[in-house]
Amino acid sequence: MAIESFVAELEAFREAASESLGRVADGAGLEQARIEFLGARSGRLKAIQKLLSGLVATDRPAGGRHFNEAKAAVTALLADVQERLVGGGAARPTADAIDVTLPGDPVRLGHVHPITQTIRRVQEIMARLGFESVDGPEVEDQWHNFEALAIPAEHPARDPLDNFYLAVARGADPLLLRSQTSTVQIRVMENRRPPLRIVSLGRVYRPDTADATHYPMFHQVEGLLIEPGTTMAHLKSVLRQLASSFLGGDVHVRYRPSFFPFTEPSVEFDMQWGGRWIEMGGAGMVDPAVLAAVGYDPDEVSGFAFGLGVERIAARRYGVADIRDFYRNDVRFLRQF
Repeated sequence: MAIESFVAELEAFREAASESLGRVADGAGLEQARIEFLGARSGRLKAIQKLLSGLVATDRPAGGRHFNEAKAAVTALLADVQERLVGGGAARPTADAIDVTLPGDPVRLGHVHPITQTIRRVQEIMARLGFESVDGPEVEDQWHNFEALAIPAEHPARDPLDNFYLAVARGADPLLLRSQTSTVQIRVMENRRPPLRIVSLGRVYRPDTADATHYPMFHQVEGLLIEPGTTMAHLKSVLRQLASSFLGGDVHVRYRPSFFPFTEPSVEFDMQWGGRWIEMGGAGMVDPAVLAAVGYDPDEVSGFAFGLGVERIAARRYGVADIRDFYRNDVRFLRQF
């Protein structure tokens, strides 16, 4: 197809569009004209666009320029007609036609997730006891996640089946997703001197099978106090105050002997709530080896540490039987809190 014939087709298109739009008297006529000339499926401009492929290669740039000019001209004509119709009051209701006394559509507001609510509540309680909230990286090295916490290389807690090691970190000291927030305590102690009162709250990762009480990603609260003369009596007082403030004054706390590599002596603590005992977490006096690893003198200072799962105490507080409900993203469930 010659370029002259193509340009003639465009001129005829513009003239026909101008004549047709000049006769438009209402919105329906305007929409009909728009479909006829600029419709994406069967409009006249769409048919002319197909003719571009029939031009010789050297004429296609000029043909494309003429095509765009014709399209812009007809689009401008369409806008002018629409503005004329609106200005004449044919296409838009006046402000007086709107009843401003009708109630508006309510805007549904969201709220904080129950896990976040629990974390903030614990932070508030611990702040009243003088504990500062701290955080740290979720991707850790083995020094902070194991060695500084007196967990040797042969300890089963370092088994690859019990941790999320990163496949991209294949060096001598591979990285992993932290399995406990105790790593934050080590990082803080490396950079601060006693006295120290901190609480770390955040996500931790363990390859557990998801069920009503376990999840491969969950949140931990870990408290640490390092001061001269600290004893188990201070630990018991803090845990009792945390339990009674969070769950109510009728909560009782009991302790059972246990073992953790980074505390000595170690205990597991349970809370009695709603007529039954519930295992909540572990605690104990900080092992002297951990204090020495961060440069503290075990003969001058002592301390205690405790940890518990946020999901577990949130489930007890809100009466949730399955912690997986917190992560199913069911708005009907989350809206209750």
